[in-house]
Amino acid sequence: MTRRVMSLLESWNLGAQDMIELLQLPSSVKARNIARFREEEPLPADVNVDRRVSYLLRIEEALHTYFPRNPEMRGMWVKRGNKQFGKRSPIAVMVQDGETGLISVLSHLDCTFAWDLTGSKSEYSAATS
Repeated sequence: MTRRVMSLLESWNLGAQDMIELLQLPSSVKARNIARFREEEPLPADVNVDRRVSYLLRIEEALHTYFPRNPEMRGMWVKRGNKQFGKRSPIAVMVQDGETGLISVLSHLDCTFAWDLTGSKSEYSAATS
């Protein structure tokens, strides 16, 4: 899973410091340590890191759904300014806004995530029961 996330972040051309911020890695992890995660070392076992990895993997899956036959568009979409995010790129939103940014991007791409997040799922379940 670590390699998959690192590969995703590298495909977005993120620098080491942005990766550290995006994943909310512990302060003991320095930019020079990022190379270890690419090859052999797993990401730290931390609830915050795990949650952010989960968001990133869901974003990756949603991008595959949006652009199933065009992998280049997946990378382009996250790098281009988006009206939904005040003309900021999704990458900028995720890095600058932290977990809130990850949730915003995921909610934009995956309506089922947004539906679960708003409580609509529980309201729908209660109404149909």
